[in-house]
Amino acid sequence: MAVVRPIAGSDRVAWEQLFVDYGVFYETTIGASVVSGVWRWLMDETHEVRALVAVADDGTLVGFAHYRRYARSFTAADGWNLDDLYVSPAARGAGVATALIEAVADACGAAGGGTLRWITAASNETAQRVYDRVAERTAWVTYERKLD
Repeated sequence: MAVVRPIAGSDRVAWEQLFVDYGVFYETTIGASVVSGVWRWLMDETHEVRALVAVADDGTLVGFAHYRRYARSFTAADGWNLDDLYVSPAARGAGVATALIEAVADACGAAGGGTLRWITAASNETAQRVYDRVAERTAWVTYERKLD
């Protein structure tokens, strides 16, 4: 079973490969400038985005979760977005995604609680089976508009 812990500076190379693989999974090229930008966020303790990583028994990084706090106006309380969750194909089916989600939920709870939300592609049925076990599927439909 993987151990979940906060990301560290020494994780850069392994995290970067997982992050690029995450883009490939979603048929998106994650360029070097995006990788560098996200890494800067993760290493900046004042930035809103946080990360946890899953480490296999042999020390290999096998997954990550990026999450952040936001203000929920309907409740006047904190909300949390699990923005990115990825587990390497070799580690899937071993509970790594569940461990990452639970660790994020614990971290958010310790930081004030609220609600943890995330989205996934409608076609990602494998992930949805995990998500259906650990959270409630909502009826909300997501829209996106690019801004200039």
